[in-house]
Amino acid sequence: MTRQSGPSPMRALTLVGDRKLELAEVSEPPPPGAGEVRLQVKAVALNHLDVWGYRGMAFVKRKLPLVVGAEASGEVAAVGPGVTSLKIGDRVVMYGGLTCGTCAACREGRDNLCENVAGIMGFHVDGFARDLLNMPARLVVPVPEDVSLRNAACAPIGFATVEHMLFDNAKLKPGETILVHAAGSGIGSAAIKMAKAFGCTVITTVGDDAKAEKAKALGADYVINYKNERFEGAVRKLTKKKGVDVVFEHVGGEGFNASLFCLKRGGRLVTCGSTAGPTVTINLMQLFQQQYKIFGSFGASMHNIRASLDKMANGITPVIDTEVALTDFERGLARLESRQVFGKVIVHF
Repeated sequence: MTRQSGPSPMRALTLVGDRKLELAEVSEPPPPGAGEVRLQVKAVALNHLDVWGYRGMAFVKRKLPLVVGAEASGEVAAVGPGVTSLKIGDRVVMYGGLTCGTCAACREGRDNLCENVAGIMGFHVDGFARDLLNMPARLVVPVPEDVSLRNAACAPIGFATVEHMLFDNAKLKPGETILVHAAGSGIGSAAIKMAKAFGCTVITTVGDDAKAEKAKALGADYVINYKNERFEGAVRKLTKKKGVDVVFEHVGGEGFNASLFCLKRGGRLVTCGSTAGPTVTINLMQLFQQQYKIFGSFGASMHNIRASLDKMANGITPVIDTEVALTDFERGLARLESRQVFGKVIVHF
C-alpha cells in the first residue's frame, strides 16, 4: 500500500506493470475548477479495453502507474464555478474519451471522432477506478431516476457502442434480419435486446449450449453454436440462401469473411472489434459485386450515451454476469477473459 501526504487519502486502483495491479492510497483531487465537477465513483463496468490495458496492449506509449477503469457511474460530490447543468448528489455517468470539445467533430456531436482527443481514460490516461476525480462537466451525463447506477455503468461503452453501431452506422430498420456475433459478450447481449425491441429478427452465435439457452431467453430468434456447425452455412439455410440485412461483428479473424458471406446483396456489416485477430483478407470482387457496405465503428458519442440511458429507463437493461468488489478487480478481469462469461462484469466501490 502506497501513502502520500496531503489531504484525506482515497483509494485508486493502479496498473504498475503488465498484469500487475496495486490498490494505493492517494490524495484527494483539488477542488473542481471552472467548468468542472468532482465525482464520487460508485461502479465500474469492465470491457475488453481493460483486459488489453492489463496485458500491456496499449498500442501507444503510456506512463505507469495508471489508474484503470474505462467505464463508470457515480455521483456529483462538488461543482466548480460556472457549472449549472449539474448539482451535488446528481447520479451520473462519464464519457471516457478526453475530447477537446472545440474541433469540428466535437461541435457536430461526433465526439468519438475528436481531432484532438487527449486519450481514453483507464487506457492511455488515469481512469475511473478511484474514489474521487474531477472532470469537465460537459463530459458528464445525468442518469434517469429509474436506472440503477449498476446498470448505468454499462451505458458509456457497452450500451452506447451498440447504439452507435446499430443505428448511426448500420442504420438498422424495423423488420430487418440481423446476425449478432457472440451473444455472451456485453455488447452482443445488448445488441440482441436492442434489435429485438426494435422489431428485428435476430440470429446469434454462441460457443456452447448453455449460452444458447441464455441467448434464447434474451429474445434471440435463432441461435447457432459455432462449435457444432459453420455459422455462415446455418445463416444461409435459415434465410433460405437470401442472407441477413446486417451483421453485428466484433470478433474479426477467420470469421470475418464468413460474416460477409452471411449478408444479402447490398447488406451492411458493422464492426468494432477484433478479439480473434485484427488481420483479414477480403475478396474485393465479392465486395463490389454483392455491393456490401462495411462500417468501422469505434466508441460512441454523448448522444449515444443519453439514448442508451433512455433505453435502460424504458426497460432494456444490460445483462450482468458477475459483480465484484474493487479489491477483486483482477477476478473480474479473469471472468471477462473466460469463455463462460455472459454479459457484463461490474466492480462496486
